[in-house]
Amino acid sequence: MKLDADLAVLSACDTGQGRIAADGLLGLSRAFLLAGVPRVIATLWPIDDRPTPILMTNFYDGLKARRTAEALRQAMLTTIAAGYPEPKYWAAFVLIGHG
Repeated sequence: MKLDADLAVLSACDTGQGRIAADGLLGLSRAFLLAGVPRVIATLWPIDDRPTPILMTNFYDGLKARRTAEALRQAMLTTIAAGYPEPKYWAAFVLIGHG
């Protein structure tokens, strides 16, 4: 299957997890990359429902003026400033592919 998308955002718990195989990590994020999506945002562990809307709203707002990596970084900084300084609240989100 080929997808016509520039970015896939998998904003749910553990979406960046998978099974390690000889040719890398097999998981949901890899499926999107193989389907032609050049950038995937996934999570490495369970995410908290309280700060995630702050992070995601700021991320999507930031995409209007910034590259994906910078929009994610700025959203993380905004989440920290909003009262969630511990990495467990924002560091689960990772960008895979071209930033």
